[in-house]
Amino acid sequence: MSAIVVKPVTACVGAEVEGLDLTRPLSADEVGEVRAALLQHLVLFFHDQDITQEQHIAFARNFGELSIPPLKTRYMERPEITVLDQVKPQGEGADQWHNDNTFMAHPPMGSVLKADILPSIGGDTCFANMYAAYDGLSTPMKSLVDGLTAVHDITRPLGKAIRDGHSTADLAEMQQAYPPVEHPVVLTHPETGRKALYVNRNSTVYLKGVTERESELLLPFLCDHVRSPDYQCRFRWRENSVAFWDNRCLQHFAVPDYNERRVMQRVTIK
Repeated sequence: MSAIVVKPVTACVGAEVEGLDLTRPLSADEVGEVRAALLQHLVLFFHDQDITQEQHIAFARNFGELSIPPLKTRYMERPEITVLDQVKPQGEGADQWHNDNTFMAHPPMGSVLKADILPSIGGDTCFANMYAAYDGLSTPMKSLVDGLTAVHDITRPLGKAIRDGHSTADLAEMQQAYPPVEHPVVLTHPETGRKALYVNRNSTVYLKGVTERESELLLPFLCDHVRSPDYQCRFRWRENSVAFWDNRCLQHFAVPDYNERRVMQRVTIK
């Protein structure tokens, strides 16, 4: 009998996982249980996991090949691990509802984020179920958006990172390396077959197949539709907490309510 216990945190999204030690290799059965829990709850939370960078990477590799992030911060020591080091995060980008790196032709499947240094108060992360966001649309609205495509672009998130001193990348070079890409407005999850709303304010710049004015009206509505608490959970970090989420059907929002140093380490999975 498995020692892993999965405790949902809301009826819609998120679960805490107990009985798993991420400092050691996982068995095939444990990997299977975690994957099944992820597909059901979309984001999993693990507490008291004092893992090294190597152990962080090893855990993520159980679920696929790693994705080397194109948006590198100046705090990174190795390419597999994005280090997020912030003191005053208001307006720096993570305080918008978003999926990670949708400006890529093949965005990450998921992310594993570990808390290293936390402010004395604040710094929670909210997560939203984008299946539920899609399901919450009316039937006529679903019919409208089901066949639409959206254009995603690196300019906005990278421009903010450069502006706020977190990246030393050359914007023009990165725009050439990562030109705008198209993704469906409604993504069909490759493992569950369920439909999820797949647009966000960080990287989605306009909708194709409609007029410019229609895009200017419809895209903000779709991006803001995620804001309903019915679709969300809120996670309060502790030192050595780890969150593992499915980037295909989940958005997140880093609450910018602190002015002390907060350091997180993230590994992404292709």
